[in-house]
Amino acid sequence: MGRGRQKAKQTKVARRLKYGGPEPDLEALERELSGKGRFPEAPEEDDPYAKYAEPDYDKWSDYATDDPYAKYADYAHDSEDEESDGSEHGV
Repeated sequence: MGRGRQKAKQTKVARRLKYGGPEPDLEALERELSGKGRFPEAPEEDDPYAKYAEPDYDKWSDYATDDPYAKYADYAHDSEDEESDGSEHGV
């Protein structure tokens, strides 16, 4: 029974917000959209940690290879493979 009154009030508030109410501040909206605000732009600073960086060192360069399985190539020819008779296992 209270739902009808509640819905009517919500509808009334929604209509007032949509159609009535104070006029929007168009100048403030224009300032906001133009990107010019009250605050001056911050000057670009150099990186404060640049002096601690090692310029010629890349810590991931040791891992960069064209073939990710190259280090396992030596294991492909171990002695167990050479002793097999060529038949499949378990057949």
